[in-house]
Amino acid sequence: MPHHDSLIAMLVYGFVLAFVLGAVANRLRLSPLVGYLLAGVVAGPFTPGFVGDAELAPQLAEIGVILLMFGVGLHFSLRDLMSVRSIAIPGAVAQIAVATLLGWGMAELMGWSHVAGLVFGFSLATASTVVLLRAMEERRLLETRRGKIAVGWLIVEDLACVVALVMIPALAGAMGSGDADAGAILKALALTFGKVAAFVAFMLIVGRKAIPWMLERVAGTGSRELFTLAVLAIAMGVAFGSAAMFGVSFALGAFFAGMLLNESEFSHQAAQDSLPMRDAFAVLFFVSVGMLFDPHIVLERPFMVLATTLIIVVGKSAAAYLIVRAFGHPRSTALTISTSLAQIGEFAFIIAGLGLSLGILPKDGHSLVLAGALISIMLNPILFIALDRWQVREQAREDAIAAANAEPEPEVVPVDIADHAIVVGYGRVGGQLAHLLHERGVPVVVIEDDADLVEQARAYGLPAVRGNVANKRVMLEAAPERAKLAVFAIPQALEAGETIERLKAINPAITVLARAHSELQVRHLLEHGADAAVLAERELAYSLAEMVMATPPYRPARRT
Repeated sequence: MPHHDSLIAMLVYGFVLAFVLGAVANRLRLSPLVGYLLAGVVAGPFTPGFVGDAELAPQLAEIGVILLMFGVGLHFSLRDLMSVRSIAIPGAVAQIAVATLLGWGMAELMGWSHVAGLVFGFSLATASTVVLLRAMEERRLLETRRGKIAVGWLIVEDLACVVALVMIPALAGAMGSGDADAGAILKALALTFGKVAAFVAFMLIVGRKAIPWMLERVAGTGSRELFTLAVLAIAMGVAFGSAAMFGVSFALGAFFAGMLLNESEFSHQAAQDSLPMRDAFAVLFFVSVGMLFDPHIVLERPFMVLATTLIIVVGKSAAAYLIVRAFGHPRSTALTISTSLAQIGEFAFIIAGLGLSLGILPKDGHSLVLAGALISIMLNPILFIALDRWQVREQAREDAIAAANAEPEPEVVPVDIADHAIVVGYGRVGGQLAHLLHERGVPVVVIEDDADLVEQARAYGLPAVRGNVANKRVMLEAAPERAKLAVFAIPQALEAGETIERLKAINPAITVLARAHSELQVRHLLEHGADAAVLAERELAYSLAEMVMATPPYRPARRT
């Protein structure tokens, strides 16, 4: 293959293999991450067939890391953390310490250096945000006390990983061959944190003003393409500039760029516009990570793989369970938290990859982290199924314990609501529509998957269900069997069509209206059961035409 075609081949094979294997994983009720990682294994040098470019893969992975960390910063919620700080902060710190020590102990038995053991152990300590949130959303737990504790716990783990991304290069440079004394280590850490402090000060003084100012000017142009480009330029530019000017990692720069953008009024639009690019490069990141995995380690070092998996699934989960119980929470909460944390994901890959690139983590250590991630992510749905069955049997007893020891879980939708309108999407269109219906005395239930928009709807006094309407549990929580009307205000017409079909099966008498942006989308919505589909651009043209015809030059003259 010509050298100049290697990037195209890498992208084509990466996306195609990730799509196929991700779809298979999803069909098997596993996280798509399993499929993405296996796609990398297939494209890697340790399996026959196509082999991706070994020089391009790390660079694509680095772009994926930048956009992943930008997304973490963009969705960072100090409010969510503060609401459960009494358990999430000490609990996460203690659980990270236990998992790190277990990994370090295993590394000692294998004869690795102390710093390699710490990096290896820390890689096993942090759970995957993608896997955890999916499991919580499927079980409608995000709005419960258990779900909020799990999310707060994840936030602490994410912050710990950000700190680790700063410390690991400093430790690697100071320790070198492992003979450095404490003074050299402290000097290296002080220098590194000094650079980080300078970067943070610069971002807080200059970035906090410059980033929103620039986005406001770009948004004023009315060009969606320029706005999306501006968001990506901020993410990539700040990440690269932070490394070039202050010597900090790409990941830390991207995290701060997202965190500062989170404070802007354009944060929701920035999140939506950058999501497709973030998702695409996140997939390439997982594929690139999978390319580094040598599957032979499962056959050559089965006991090491088993030990790594036990640390992830049993060790750190047992620590989380005991910590939550020690804080006085019921068994159901402790089991939910420990089960949700019984896996590792994207941050484990970032930390282990950094250790490998710096030469402080052996290649076997990196492969063990990947093997542990694959196995734990595949086991996680099975653990949740077992937990679900246990909770069904123990529901009455756990309810009594929860009532005595935990805050009552809020009622999202009144149980007696009827003849209401379901508004899917609480963005610019759905929000205005929900307000108009509410002001006219129509009972409204909102379905929205953005946490901040859900909070806004509830603050306005509207019952709001958080989640994707395509999820049957989310739809059923809005009581569609008793509703009179459903309005799909989301721009994803193809997704809406499939959901409308299921909605009509539940309540054939319900009237369904939907939003479309093309004649093709209108036909799709009507074919799937919508009673009417509004073509936004056409309605805008009609409204403007009516306004034009009402102006004096065109208003029909009165007859005398």
